Amino acid sequence: MTTWMTDAWYVAAWDAEVDSAPLARTICGVPMLFYRRLDRSVVAMRDACPHRLLPLSMGIREGDSIRCKYHGLKLGPDGVAEEMPIRTDPVNRRICAQTYVTHERHRFVWVWMGEAAKADPALIPDLWPCSAEGWVFDGGYYPVAADYRLMIDNLMDLTHETYVHDGSIGQREIVEAPLETLVANGRAYVRRWMPGIEAPPFWRGALKQPGLVDRWQICEFILPAAVMIDVGVAPVGAGASLENHDQGVRGMVVDFMTPESETSHHYFWGMARNFDLDDAGFTARFKRQQGGVFDEDRVVLEAQQQAIQANPDLKLAAYRIDEGGVRARQLISRAIAAGRADGDGQDSGGAA
Repeated sequence: MTTWMTDAWYVAAWDAEVDSAPLARTICGVPMLFYRRLDRSVVAMRDACPHRLLPLSMGIREGDSIRCKYHGLKLGPDGVAEEMPIRTDPVNRRICAQTYVTHERHRFVWVWMGEAAKADPALIPDLWPCSAEGWVFDGGYYPVAADYRLMIDNLMDLTHETYVHDGSIGQREIVEAPLETLVANGRAYVRRWMPGIEAPPFWRGALKQPGLVDRWQICEFILPAAVMIDVGVAPVGAGASLENHDQGVRGMVVDFMTPESETSHHYFWGMARNFDLDDAGFTARFKRQQGGVFDEDRVVLEAQQQAIQANPDLKLAAYRIDEGGVRARQLISRAIAAGRADGDGQDSGGAA
């Protein structure tokens, strides 16, 4: 039994990562390749030639098709054989590689890991700041050698910022502010309000004015594996609150954790913001800074994963600060159980 949902959309790549050359990436335990057709639509296919199982990602693109680099079996973008290794042989169209449904939205290439007939784009997580007018969005990618749920735990518990990110976004007020955790409409939330504090360096620069600020952090977990964190500061007295906080500078940290295996995942990270929209230089500098912050998380989580495997007789403990991650894990477990009850067995599916 896997630790992830099957009938769900997962981020496979940033839009710019997928081009005419095949991109190999394992998604939810399935080796896959991705490439663009001539019309720029995305093909997702099992990365194993149906002949001798050489990765098709090593193959040769011919038009919208791909030819295996071992014996030359040629497959169309639908995965079906178009030409046999001996080219005078009649084509056996029962020979095929499994293909998967894809969709592009919010700058990401998404892949549906369940039954193709259930692949409704309306089920793609609503990462609205990535595409909304009045916001600008960019980010990056890290492979992380840790269970994807550990990253969800991390993002739903921002107390760690005080210690892991003490040189950038962390401050002591984070651990002093009370937490509110709730579950509503199939999502988990952790909210923190820090009134009348000194802004940390990044937010002071973004606000471009001195004085005390009200700071907020609202973490939102969305199935199957997304976390959006609404963050920002507003001058004290501007009228900002947890419910309404567009009076200062606001950002939305956007994270998607796509499982690779039980102990590794693909971490797609970024930030959307509603200030300095036309400053491309700021976008590039902040992306570099944000990448450094998330790399600090990667180092911690990979060490944690190694410690978990080295101590099989010990269990993770959960304190009050972990409540958001606990609630997110419960939502994942219930969704997996519901999938099994529906008879899908949580086995990877797709379209042949």
